[in-house]
Amino acid sequence: MSYEKVIQAKSVIIGTKQAVRALKNNLIQEVIIADDADIYLTGRVIETAKELDVPITYVDSMKMLGKACGIDVGAATVAIKK
Repeated sequence: MSYEKVIQAKSVIIGTKQAVRALKNNLIQEVIIADDADIYLTGRVIETAKELDVPITYVDSMKMLGKACGIDVGAATVAIKK
C-alpha cells in the first residue's frame, strides 16, 4: 500500500503549502493524499500535481498517513521527493 511508499521514502514533505511549493520547484515524484482530508485543504495540491503530471495516490486515513511519516498528528498531504 502507499503507506509503505511513505515509510520507505528517503525524503518527504508533509503539508499542503510545502507540497505545492515543492511541486512548483519540480522536486516531487509522487503525491499522497488522504481521502478523509478536507477537499478545501487538498484541492490546490491535487490541481498543481495534475498540471505538472505528477502521479497522485490516495490513501484512506490522515491518521495513518501521519503515522507513516513518523508524526503524532494526521497528515492530509505528503509529497515524496525525487
